[in-house]
Amino acid sequence: LGGVAASASSAAADAKPKAAAADDDDDVDLFGSDDEGGDEEYKKMIAEKTAKVLERQAGYQNKDKSSIVLDIKPWDDETDLAAMEAAVRALFPGGLEGSGLAWGASKLAPVAFGVKKLQILLTIYDDKISSDDLEEAITGLEDYVQSVDIASWTKV
Repeated sequence: LGGVAASASSAAADAKPKAAAADDDDDVDLFGSDDEGGDEEYKKMIAEKTAKVLERQAGYQNKDKSSIVLDIKPWDDETDLAAMEAAVRALFPGGLEGSGLAWGASKLAPVAFGVKKLQILLTIYDDKISSDDLEEAITGLEDYVQSVDIASWTKV
């Protein structure tokens, strides 16, 4: 009987130091944060780094360009290809800085039965104009254009 009481009292004595040790752990900051002004220095450092990043990003503009060759097919062999080319080039005036598109060289290539297609080179800023917008605008010239195909697309 005395052995049971002794082991119970020693277990109670062991529990008190463990509880005291748990209280001591609350005072230990394992991640090194300081409540004595360290937060202000940290906030200042973060604000400075954020300002630098925003300053750098303000000067950045997406200059990703693509060089595209379009095949523009007329309705028939009687379509005025010079007028079709002039109408296509008039769609996006202003060059790369204005509309995001600059027209390049063009040539007439035979398709079949005397019908020729207009092959035209253009350069676009990828963030200013999409190929869908371009194709939709060109096919909107219903008097001249039957269809538009992308012959080649190269990232510059």
